[in-house]
Amino acid sequence: MARITLAPDQRPHRPSLMIRGALAVSRRMYGRDLDSVRAMSHHPGVFWPWALMEVAGERRRSRLPRHLDDLVVVATAMHLGCSWCIDFGSSLWERKGLDRDVLADLRRWRDAERFDDDTRAALAFAEAASGDLDQVSDGMVEDLRRRFGEDGVVELAYLVALENMRSRFNSALGLSSQGFSGGDACSIAAGPQSAGSG
Repeated sequence: MARITLAPDQRPHRPSLMIRGALAVSRRMYGRDLDSVRAMSHHPGVFWPWALMEVAGERRRSRLPRHLDDLVVVATAMHLGCSWCIDFGSSLWERKGLDRDVLADLRRWRDAERFDDDTRAALAFAEAASGDLDQVSDGMVEDLRRRFGEDGVVELAYLVALENMRSRFNSALGLSSQGFSGGDACSIAAGPQSAGSG
């Protein structure tokens, strides 16, 4: 249950015309209102920097192997337990026509045969970088640098940090799954953590 008012017409102060326009664009893009966007819209000084960052992030050219960026984002949300982000990230995965079974195996990425060593290294980094600040080691980053180059390491760190912001924001405000994905996201979110994760 959301801990703040989401519906603009139920607030003491109606959002500005520009923010209402941005909410309408988001609604057209995804077929319904996104609770995280409506929550951010309470504060224009938070809404606009966040919106610009998201738009710029969507337009970046990934330096990582194909779809590893998408996988790392969903894995980070799973590790943190944000059902809203798992649901929405899974729906974006599905919109791209990607195999839903990959997400089902993501909880057990250490043992699932479908994930190669490069993917496992990226997922291990996502978990470590989402925990205590001292969990990422020099050796881990050096290994990632050999695999993906320094630009790839920077992209991984950016993606994990961005998803940490999203997941922690949504969870703190009580935002939960809106049913954007095909229906498996809630069960994925409720599943047991991977061995060694926090």
